[in-house]
Amino acid sequence: MFVRCKVTSSQYVASRARDPTFEKLMDKYKNFLKVVAIQDLIVANPRNQSVSLDFLSRLSQKLHLNRGAPSFLRKYPHIFHIFYDPNKSLPFCKLTDTANQIFSEEADAINASLPQVVDRLVRLLSMSNSKMVPLRAIYKVWRELGLPDDFEDTVISKYSHVFQLCDAHEPNTHYLKLVDDIPRNQFRAAVEEWRVGQCCEEDCTVDETEIQYSFKHSYPPGMRLRKIFKAKVKEWQQCPYTGPYEGILDSNKYKNTSLALEKRAVSIVHEFMTLTVEKMVEVEKISHFRKWFGIELNIRDLFLDHPGIFYLSTKGKRHTVFLREAYERGCLIDPNPVYTVRRKLLDLVAMGRRGLSQSSLRQKADQIHNEDGGFPLLGDYAPTKA
Repeated sequence: MFVRCKVTSSQYVASRARDPTFEKLMDKYKNFLKVVAIQDLIVANPRNQSVSLDFLSRLSQKLHLNRGAPSFLRKYPHIFHIFYDPNKSLPFCKLTDTANQIFSEEADAINASLPQVVDRLVRLLSMSNSKMVPLRAIYKVWRELGLPDDFEDTVISKYSHVFQLCDAHEPNTHYLKLVDDIPRNQFRAAVEEWRVGQCCEEDCTVDETEIQYSFKHSYPPGMRLRKIFKAKVKEWQQCPYTGPYEGILDSNKYKNTSLALEKRAVSIVHEFMTLTVEKMVEVEKISHFRKWFGIELNIRDLFLDHPGIFYLSTKGKRHTVFLREAYERGCLIDPNPVYTVRRKLLDLVAMGRRGLSQSSLRQKADQIHNEDGGFPLLGDYAPTKA
């Protein structure tokens, strides 16, 4: 949409307008992702849901635990218990009762929303020109889409009349494909629902033709909106385009083909993000779908080019994009059950060591000693600097 000066990708990212609300959220979320990664390792062992600190220490670099696993675990006593196993002569870590409860609630929320999960997958595949995507790409975003961790069995196999796994010519590669050819007019994109809602409001003063091709915009506070910028946004908003479920763009239909191609790409990634549980995704993950969605543009630049629709954060050594319209004051405007449960864990991450005195920490250690027959590492509960 915009003509940029010749700058490197890193310079373009660094020059973006910052939004303090999203940056503050990512400050908590970057540690939340580390907590979830450790949680997954703990619950992966069905017989004894714990993991040794020695094992976690070997994974410190991969998990981005800069100060080591023990130091990270000690920061979150509401989530992790550290105990000593005398049989193995090693310190171990397991989830607290509170964290276990949240984990169970999330699993229940996901299982209760299976019809919505199926709808998300069908919509995602419908945006692909071939109605299929690599299974490995789905694995990249299974958590973002609210899929069960065993979705191959509980979703794909269970709904075999909807989905089909196809072997590719490459070894160890499968494609997930829609079984039936679903009519393209069966789905309405989220942005189209927004347009209808705008026109149906009682005090609506906007003409339907004015927002026929528009997207909702809101900008980071303090971002300077120059006249030339506003003019280009207005031109872009009025440009017709082919929607995410309408198939391949016919270049003969549009006066400005390049603008229409860009707007179609925006509509696809916008729709993709509305299908996610938290209306956010890592840029690297969504890039795995670029070829299958027929997007020829650089995904990251696409997000940066449209700061009124998306917000890109670089916190936590990752590029994470948010759908701006879905958030207000750092929370989803329209939360779903899975998001609500995950928010509980995020709140525990934000709490850190607050709410527990030194005596409480020692009581927790003694409780583990009684439950597990081990010797709690009281030193691991000593206050440390974050």
